[in-house]
Amino acid sequence: MEHQVLFDIFGWIASISLILGYLPQAIQTIRTRNTDGISMPAFIMMAVGSLAFMCQGWMLGREGVFMFFTNVITFTCSVIIFVIKILNDRKKKKRG
Repeated sequence: MEHQVLFDIFGWIASISLILGYLPQAIQTIRTRNTDGISMPAFIMMAVGSLAFMCQGWMLGREGVFMFFTNVITFTCSVIIFVIKILNDRKKKKRG
């Protein structure tokens, strides 16, 4: 029983930390549409990592619930930022 409690505590800590790390960047990018300082390769790698952890969480079942839902949120944030970055880069190329 103690093992499961510790597992859940670390799951909550990891989930909250990752979500709080991703959400401010996603919210700022959505509001300002400014993606000048964002590295496309970095966000692609973070999206791939989130997708892989999401799959792992799904395969773990009950024990992977924190991993799964956290990475659904972080993957979604990465995709939103990625799409805005692509749109901004295309606009810049058209301008010049």
